[in-house]
Amino acid sequence: MKNSIIIIVLVFISAFAKVKAQTTHLLDTIYANDTKNVALFFPEPIRQGITGSDNFVFTYNREKEQYFGLLQATPGKESNLLVVNRNGSIFSYIVRYKKQLSKLNYFIPLSNSIGNEKPIVKNSVLVESSEELVDNSTYYYQKFCSYLLNRKQRIARIKKRNEGIILTVENIVFDKDELYFVIEIENNSTLDYDLNFLNLSIETRQKGKRKSLQRLYQEPIYKHNLPSKIKENEMARFVYVLPKFSLSDDRRAILELNEKDGERNIEMKLSHRYINNPN
Repeated sequence: MKNSIIIIVLVFISAFAKVKAQTTHLLDTIYANDTKNVALFFPEPIRQGITGSDNFVFTYNREKEQYFGLLQATPGKESNLLVVNRNGSIFSYIVRYKKQLSKLNYFIPLSNSIGNEKPIVKNSVLVESSEELVDNSTYYYQKFCSYLLNRKQRIARIKKRNEGIILTVENIVFDKDELYFVIEIENNSTLDYDLNFLNLSIETRQKGKRKSLQRLYQEPIYKHNLPSKIKENEMARFVYVLPKFSLSDDRRAILELNEKDGERNIEMKLSHRYINNPN
């Protein structure tokens, strides 16, 4: 009887160890740097890819799903990369910065998947999934805006000033279905600048005998690091995210900077050439 109990316990421990070994998944590490593109090829087209830190950027075609994405990194702490394929397969990796790379291409088999998304059945689950999608979008905007602010890319010298206040559009970037406006406000005056609003509108020139201008306000999807005050001799850089749009020759974008309880206002005209040819 005693021997039987021992055998049962040993069988139980062995079975538990096997289950634990099957469920424990050690994440592989992928190395990247800021001078080369590291290509990741997946068994199914990429639907979503997110990194856990600003010093890692994973880019992929968000308009037309493709099988590969590109990873770049700047020096910093290690992070993680989560990728979801079109069929719901989930892949997770540790990502690290490495100055010298020995591998630039990773061909990832389906067996590397750590699991699959849960099927949506009930309405309550559908609601939760929609909320999660919104959170994921906001998270992506945060990460991509941070990435753009760390870059030194400029679209042109688009700048206007008024009484020591300088408004600059540094960059306009197209990604997925959105336009990202990287904006800077510099306060070279001796007074703090309290921001009342910064609006972007589309202005249309009405043709005919009575020529007039009509403006249509464009509501941003997301605003990143928008300040309420710029102190004297300081500057603020932030990003406006708007749904993608294009302009004909008879239209242009207008950026209106308005000071709260002040008159240091700026109105900047953005040609259709900048909007239609973003980075």
